[in-house]
Amino acid sequence: MLVTAWVVVGLVAGVSGVFIGYMGLRQARAAVDDCLRRVARQTSEGAGDLKAIRDVAVCRYDALAEMSGRLSFSVAMINGLGDGIVLTSINGTSETRTYVRPVVGGKGQQPLSPEEEQAVRAARLGLGPLVPPRALKGSR
Repeated sequence: MLVTAWVVVGLVAGVSGVFIGYMGLRQARAAVDDCLRRVARQTSEGAGDLKAIRDVAVCRYDALAEMSGRLSFSVAMINGLGDGIVLTSINGTSETRTYVRPVVGGKGQQPLSPEEEQAVRAARLGLGPLVPPRALKGSR
């Protein structure tokens, strides 16, 4: 009976390890694909001034349940080094809140919302100024 329990424990541990490894492989492949797209884009466009804002993307969404029409938005403005800002405007019926968060190396220095992350990622990949909702894999 004790041997059977150990076999079951070993089987569960093995299956869990394979699953965790598979999920890590999927995330690594997505990151490599993103990097390859960025490198291909940078080499095809030439060097230029890496400090100039060149990548812009807008993610529009409904931030509040009371509003519809995707009136809230996040705009990422990034240079060739991955530095820049994300400007976010949350629009409601009675008030509007606007936030600016710095981006360094393609990552927010403060925690970014999923929409802000989507805008930054779209800008880094050069997907154009207007990003359709959920256009990127891995976004919410």
